Amino acid sequence: MPLKVVIISLLAFLPPIGWASNPIHYQDDIKPILRRHCLKCHGEDEQKAGLNMQQYQGLMKGGSGGPVVVAGRSSQSLLLEVITEQDDEARMPPNKPMLPEEEIKLIRNWIDQGVLEKAGDTSTLEIRDTGFVPSSNAEGKPTHPSMPSQLPKVASPTTLRPLPILAMATSPWAPLLAVAAQEQVQLWHTQREQAIGGLAFPEGLPQVLRFSRDGAVLMVAGGRPVESGCVVLFEVSSGKRLAKLGDELDAVLAGDLSPDQSLVAFGGSSDVVKVFSTSQGQEQYRLTQHSDWITAIAFSPDGTTLATADRAGGLHLWDAATGGIRLSLLEHETSIRALDWRSDSKVLASAGEDGRVIWWDVKDGWPSIQRNEAHPPDRPEGHYGKLPNGVLAARFGKQGHLATAGRNQTITLWSPIGDPLQSFALESALPISTAIAHDSSKLMVGGSDGSLTFWPLDEQPNTGRSE
Repeated sequence: MPLKVVIISLLAFLPPIGWASNPIHYQDDIKPILRRHCLKCHGEDEQKAGLNMQQYQGLMKGGSGGPVVVAGRSSQSLLLEVITEQDDEARMPPNKPMLPEEEIKLIRNWIDQGVLEKAGDTSTLEIRDTGFVPSSNAEGKPTHPSMPSQLPKVASPTTLRPLPILAMATSPWAPLLAVAAQEQVQLWHTQREQAIGGLAFPEGLPQVLRFSRDGAVLMVAGGRPVESGCVVLFEVSSGKRLAKLGDELDAVLAGDLSPDQSLVAFGGSSDVVKVFSTSQGQEQYRLTQHSDWITAIAFSPDGTTLATADRAGGLHLWDAATGGIRLSLLEHETSIRALDWRSDSKVLASAGEDGRVIWWDVKDGWPSIQRNEAHPPDRPEGHYGKLPNGVLAARFGKQGHLATAGRNQTITLWSPIGDPLQSFALESALPISTAIAHDSSKLMVGGSDGSLTFWPLDEQPNTGRSE
């Protein structure tokens, strides 16, 4: 049964406080907060722990324990750590309620922007060469991009209600979209917006879909929760099964195929990443650095680096050939839901349940662009509790744009420098998977209600296209 396609509407996008277009300064924005909460103990009259924050120079100098702010790295700054500490006795200011949420956000964004002192100052953060130059459309393009032809008919199992679309992927060279469904993968023509076939996956529910770099192979990873899991490689043109890897006791939740198709990396609830040879069908090495479920895995397009992430916010970069660790990127505070590499391998994007989207400079693991509130929810009148703020999906397009989906039921398209370009809404479901067409003409979104939405990106429509 074809998936329902829903209508979505264009939203005006207003940048939240703290973005580069609205710089924050110590003198105008941060000092008033410190005066209200901190300067009685850390000012000109008294300097507990040797810390004087009444003047900018004193705050930058730090106290007896060292610096309290690290420009560009709020997560590594002691100041933010002590004002967000959950323990009432350890939190600053002591024996008082936590600072208001908006003031904490202002301090966090001030640090991430580069701790500017006053209006007119420019950031001292290192200028990084992470600019994106799209490669030629013909670079790496196969002579005949793979499209399905005369696939075996796949029977759709009966379900009580539509299943969430947990995963999607687009071919890098053809108008082809793979969509996860119960015990199968549905294949859609992105230009015609029609289902054109399917691939049987009797092992259970696909959790991860990835095309090879040449578009000839589709990796499907998943299984049955608390029962079994595996990775299957399909030939796209014929639907033929090329390999089945892994014999897990739980569903595979994360995985990727290396650019040369020689390795498959996968993981799940065991907190271990296993890397298999596709030709031999045997484990080559395993990664045991993580302390929680593996939630995202991605090989760099140049094949040199493997990125892995977990449910506790751990993110590590490894040598793809040997499994040796290169960098640990510890910025996210909770589960990382998505990883994706920009096509030039210079930048890795991560998105998490903490509401953050980070563009990493993988040369040294610096967060070159951060959006701490990438999908800020609207607060209903009379609601005073914590609102859902997580980012559920992130996927790059060929032109360096990043599409993200959030718990606020919106999907945002970001420019290569992290500026919001368009934002769309799903009114009846959570957007939990995204993909950008091979020619960057459309954005596809999978919903928690089983809906599949196509949005044209080459124009500015008022509504989405539905069938």
